[in-house]
Amino acid sequence: MYKNRNLSKRIKRLAETFPIVVVSGARQVGKSTLLRHLFPSMDAVVFDPVIDIGNARKDPDLFLDNHPSPLILDEIQYAPELVSALKRRVDEDRKPGRYILTGSQQWAVLKTISESLAGRCVFSDLDGFSLAEIAEDLPESFWLSRWLHDPELAAKENLDDSKTGRPVFEQLWRGWLPEADRLPLEFLPDFHAAYLRTYIERDVRLLADVNDWQQFGRFVQFLAASSAKEINHSQLGREIGITPQTARRWMALLRATFQWHEVPAYSGNAIKRISGKAKGYFSDSGLACHLQQISSPKALSAHPQTGFLFESAVLAEIRKILSMESVQPAMYHWRTHGGAEVDFLLERDGIFFPIEVKLTTAPTKKDARGFCAFRETYPHLTVAPGLIVTPSHTAKTGQLQKITELDYQISWRSL
Repeated sequence: MYKNRNLSKRIKRLAETFPIVVVSGARQVGKSTLLRHLFPSMDAVVFDPVIDIGNARKDPDLFLDNHPSPLILDEIQYAPELVSALKRRVDEDRKPGRYILTGSQQWAVLKTISESLAGRCVFSDLDGFSLAEIAEDLPESFWLSRWLHDPELAAKENLDDSKTGRPVFEQLWRGWLPEADRLPLEFLPDFHAAYLRTYIERDVRLLADVNDWQQFGRFVQFLAASSAKEINHSQLGREIGITPQTARRWMALLRATFQWHEVPAYSGNAIKRISGKAKGYFSDSGLACHLQQISSPKALSAHPQTGFLFESAVLAEIRKILSMESVQPAMYHWRTHGGAEVDFLLERDGIFFPIEVKLTTAPTKKDARGFCAFRETYPHLTVAPGLIVTPSHTAKTGQLQKITELDYQISWRSL
């Protein structure tokens, strides 16, 4: 059953304005399904890494002659020869909505598209389901958007958004991919195993020359266990016996296929006591659970990685909401060597919005000390009220709870 997506309106507006729209994202996040739903009258061609569909690679102009626009070109990275032909046709006719492209790799073709079709195309990244998409109840505006536009007003409002109806640990263990959303719990390990096997054997093999696939698989497992932690390439390499350079290259592979995201450190005026390492996040908590052999939601509830997986899921939700913003804020994390930290710092219009993630049902002022430390370290910055995201079920749904005079708590149920 089709579920409406947060980005539906934005993608349609982009297609009404630009001649080419590129929708990128990891495999099986629903790119093809979304576009076929939004543009049912468009012809669609799905490319293959082995078969030259319609001789698109051999003779791109003849292919486009036989597939007039408007046209959906699915998995465009498998037909890079089309890019130059698309550029020529769009230069001749800049009519909006001529071509909708999808891609599941950030490298190669998508990079070529952004360079060759500059000024002719726009990009929109699609992730797995958000909480509101799972609940099939998309709000007019999301809590984070209201917080960014007017934090003082948002603090006085009910920030209630949709709820999935699932316990937190079940949702984390299930993950956010559309196929995982509909399957019974007992079949999720089979789905995640098949997904990872296809990802490694198909996507990664086409992108890079990896000599030891078993070792690469261990590297992916280690990254899953390192989600929501600072990145140390030397340590990553030592753990599985590869060089730091190989670790960087393999990590770039995961970023290129949307399986890994990084949040840079904020350092202000390069104060030496501030950590400068980025934090890395596995994109889907369900896949991360599978890679760590976490067998059930119950097992997850007592697992030492649960807090990190919760933080990873919160970041994913934030990214999904921000993808709908025309001007997205910069995102950082902040940590001192003394232990003070803020999980996420959003910066827009010269204002910093600190967000802390706590796996506790009863946050206290102590949990907001990172906000205080950040304000004390950078007294010249404009810092909005901080927000602590928790899985609390004791607070009234959607209501912000005071933590300090400046900072608030919002529960996961309303996230």
